[in-house]
Amino acid sequence: MGNKPTIAISHLGCEKNRIDSEHMLGLLAKAGYPVDNDEELADYVIVNTCSFIQAAREESVRTLVELAEANKKIIISGCMAQHFQDELLTELPEAVAIVGTGDYQKIVEIVERVETGERVKEVSTDPTFIADENLPRYRTTSEGVAYLRVAEGCDYRCAFCIIPHLRGDQRSRSIESIVAEARQLASQGVQELILISQITTNYGLDLYGEPKLAELLRALAEVDIPWIRVHYAYPTGLTPKVIEAIRESPNVLPYLDLPLQHSHPDILRGMNRPWQGRVNDGIIERIKQAIPNAVLRTTFIVGFPGETEEHFSHLLEFVKRHEFDHVGVFTFSAEEGTAAFGLPNPVPQAIMDERRERLMLTQQPISERKNQAYIGQTVDVLIEQENPETGELIGRSARFSPEVDGLVYVTGEAILGAIVQVRITAADTYDLYGEIV
Repeated sequence: MGNKPTIAISHLGCEKNRIDSEHMLGLLAKAGYPVDNDEELADYVIVNTCSFIQAAREESVRTLVELAEANKKIIISGCMAQHFQDELLTELPEAVAIVGTGDYQKIVEIVERVETGERVKEVSTDPTFIADENLPRYRTTSEGVAYLRVAEGCDYRCAFCIIPHLRGDQRSRSIESIVAEARQLASQGVQELILISQITTNYGLDLYGEPKLAELLRALAEVDIPWIRVHYAYPTGLTPKVIEAIRESPNVLPYLDLPLQHSHPDILRGMNRPWQGRVNDGIIERIKQAIPNAVLRTTFIVGFPGETEEHFSHLLEFVKRHEFDHVGVFTFSAEEGTAAFGLPNPVPQAIMDERRERLMLTQQPISERKNQAYIGQTVDVLIEQENPETGELIGRSARFSPEVDGLVYVTGEAILGAIVQVRITAADTYDLYGEIV
């Protein structure tokens, strides 16, 4: 039969995409394929692409072109493969296979077909697959952290977003399946589980006929994992039931990631999120009252078509008023295939960039003040990296989610992947500094 080819994965895109990469790695390793993280040495490179906005596609294309120039056999998977399957096959003769977002579970069979000389296109038009705890998975995150997907796809049709078109409608896993995977991860020493889907507050709607996030959180509270973090909680889905489950489950962090996108009702209507305009202020106040120690993260889009200076000042005031812990700001990207593509009154890029800058400058002193409030306190920190030169440790407190929020720089001795107590001695806009107690 001969030796099996070596395979590397080049991963681009979000943590939902990362889980797909991890399943492909797990399946290939289980089937006996040598998996190498060095693309130079691999026979095949799977490029798991992102197609969310123009900038992400450009990065995906750059990676593909570099690998093609190095004469690599490329398997293209992920959102861009789903989005531009035929163009990619035409433009990149080096691409030996195209794999859709609902087809990565067939990766072993795809590689076998490619090995016989076939050029494979395996793309389900309407993705319906979602992996469960029985699909092999090889984690690529640091020891202490794992992402846990509770659902895939989305039923909303926000005007700026191409994702439902690329990942299909929402499909949730059962509570039992998610808890089973959480237990597996706990047994591997995972300290922090991050629950993700396109919209986690709608979890279970398709499966149970109503959202079941509260029930899921209570079930996960029984699993022996110190931190459970919920990403992408739409404010309308933070019902009293969900808030109570967060409050009463000691391992569910009071960390709420609210992808608000804007504050002005006109812009929210244009974004096809009309339900949000009525509720923003009230809901945020309700959350703060219900969970006084809540850490609030949010993301905004500036420069949506038709956004005036007045709409933008509304957003600035909103950010000042609510004092979020963490704010991410993106400039609008017009995506073909979405309702916002070709809308009148586009905002020039220079103005978008300038608004993004102003919004971030408005948020910075707020973030800094929030951080400085921790000086002198002792907090739990999950240690994730060690700087071999200085021996300095780097980790995160419960207030910080990986990749998007700040870090805690720590002096002292600790094991990677452990949660330790750290006394905070200094702070700046984004990060904290401290010593192990």
